[in-house]
Amino acid sequence: MNEVKIIIATHKAYQFPLERYYQPIYVGSDLRNDKLDILSDNTGDNISIKNPSFCELTALYWAWKNHFFDDVDYYIGLVHYRRYFKGKEISFNGIKIASDNELISHLKNYDCIVPKKRNYYIETIYSHYKNAHFIKDIEITRELIAEKHSSYLPYFDIVMNGKKLHLYNMFVMNKENTQAYCEWLFPILFELENKIDITSYDIYQKRVFGFIAERLFNIWILRNNISIKEVNVVNIERENWGKKIFHFLKRKLIGKSK
Repeated sequence: MNEVKIIIATHKAYQFPLERYYQPIYVGSDLRNDKLDILSDNTGDNISIKNPSFCELTALYWAWKNHFFDDVDYYIGLVHYRRYFKGKEISFNGIKIASDNELISHLKNYDCIVPKKRNYYIETIYSHYKNAHFIKDIEITRELIAEKHSSYLPYFDIVMNGKKLHLYNMFVMNKENTQAYCEWLFPILFELENKIDITSYDIYQKRVFGFIAERLFNIWILRNNISIKEVNVVNIERENWGKKIFHFLKRKLIGKSK
């Protein structure tokens, strides 16, 4: 048995860490012609075809539904092909990423490892979503939470009225909490699929259920009193913060692109 297993969501051929506890999964493989010599999200019980709107979550769903974590004793995680939790022990493409020992050390004192919160400073999570996406989608989500998960509604409002958010749908936590989270998250997203019409959305906006899941993850953590260890996220392709800040301010001032 293994103490920890971290799945890496990737949509293309790439370099991956060699450590056995990092396991790349080819997401959206049902929609792509090229075949990669790694695990794919399109076998067994899967939602591979939903990848354009569910993003990295198709890897999480596949792993959850197809017993990929059965050989793990304790901890499960999700990262991206170019984003990892920062560490000190493993050098990957010239950047230090977290080892299993570092992750396990954190989880001896906390329930969950999450990315350090992004602070939006000049706007709330609600107003940021309104500027960057389609606010009706968050309003529909709130209605669904109020109807089906009313105990989560106060926490929904706390998160949406705040200015900080854990992004990327990245985490590491124990098997029991991961199971509970998946059992809560995916039925909500599937119901939202029936309520949100994305046929006119561009490629970026079609990632709507991945965007909403980022918010829902924060709500789930708060509602279930999950103790968290914030860890910086490193991007092995180097983040272009100038470009990010430009687009953030552009959306704030003139709204999202149509």
